Amino acid sequence: MKGTDVRLQYSPESFSATELEFALEISEAVMAVWQPTPERKMILNLPCTVEVATPNVYADQIEWMCRHIRDRDSLIVSLHTHNDRSTGVAATELGLLAGADRVEGTLFGNGERTGNLDVVAVALNLYMLGIHPNLDLSNLGQIREVYERCTGLTVPPRQPYAGELVFTAFSGSHQDAIKKGLAEWETGTRSQWDVPYLTLDPADIGREYREVIRVNSQSGKGGVAYLLETEFGIELPKDMQREFGPIANDQVDALGREVRGEELKAMFWVEYVQRTEPWSLIHFHADGVDGLFECRASMKHGGQEASMRGRGNGPIAAFVHALAEAGVPRFEVTQFKQHSLSEGEAASAIAYIQIRSAEGMTRWGAGVNTNIELASIQAVISALNRLS
Repeated sequence: MKGTDVRLQYSPESFSATELEFALEISEAVMAVWQPTPERKMILNLPCTVEVATPNVYADQIEWMCRHIRDRDSLIVSLHTHNDRSTGVAATELGLLAGADRVEGTLFGNGERTGNLDVVAVALNLYMLGIHPNLDLSNLGQIREVYERCTGLTVPPRQPYAGELVFTAFSGSHQDAIKKGLAEWETGTRSQWDVPYLTLDPADIGREYREVIRVNSQSGKGGVAYLLETEFGIELPKDMQREFGPIANDQVDALGREVRGEELKAMFWVEYVQRTEPWSLIHFHADGVDGLFECRASMKHGGQEASMRGRGNGPIAAFVHALAEAGVPRFEVTQFKQHSLSEGEAASAIAYIQIRSAEGMTRWGAGVNTNIELASIQAVISALNRLS
């Protein structure tokens, strides 16, 4: 075979259940025939053919062989673990620490009985510790897709690293910690990955951050806020997250399943943006001179149209004064935030406003409009309707 590099491999088939002295004798007999050298090494593959003991026992066997076999520098000691006790990965890692040089495995642990070593898990365990395994797993999703298509097998959703849900958090406390950790990572101030509940950066194996936080009935306000912000640019104020989170969770709990970002947005729109009862805006206009604003507004209430005027140090203050002059129970604006939602000629703005009644009750409202001033007025009406 001209131009081909041929390397011989011997494997004592039932190594893990064989007396070590006998395995050593057989292996050295093979070496005597093949005559390996440090320049032309042979592979001595020592399998955990059937897991009959804990991983440390297998590692002890590997260490014993590495210490006692002759001409160790002429060998590549290899591991070939099975998964009968579901400890194939642990046995391999301990075997490497015990002196082995090489690993045999399969994609996602496919193999006889309970399977062979999941070579993807071992490789990414090394990567997680800062040791590059020299395997290209940067598009693990595509590897999984080809594997499933070719074998007819399915990678379980919680398979380490490759499963659909391994980087997904539904729990509220987990989501909050991940959200904060990702925010800090994206500032670029950390040189090493250290995000809670994520063993490595999902982007390194072709996964997206948007997969990380998903919402079901056990999720908290942090997960709801994260999806609204990352998918739609809706940046809820902290206090508003505390108000909307339980509302969304009650609706998700009633559905009894995971919900998509679009569904959360629809819940938010119905609860806040589309609140037009009992008050709805027909017209609003404000003019300001020297910090004093006057507004004229037309509102519909209970099917009746009402006109009102008010003054204040800004359009919002003027509108609140107009409502009070029209007989609406007095309230004050306690928090206000606004930002753009989209770019381009049809860009929309969203405003968030919290109001407090004379009795101390607080409610948030939200308004969306291409006019930032009208968005804030609609947010006041939204909060007023939710207070009514």
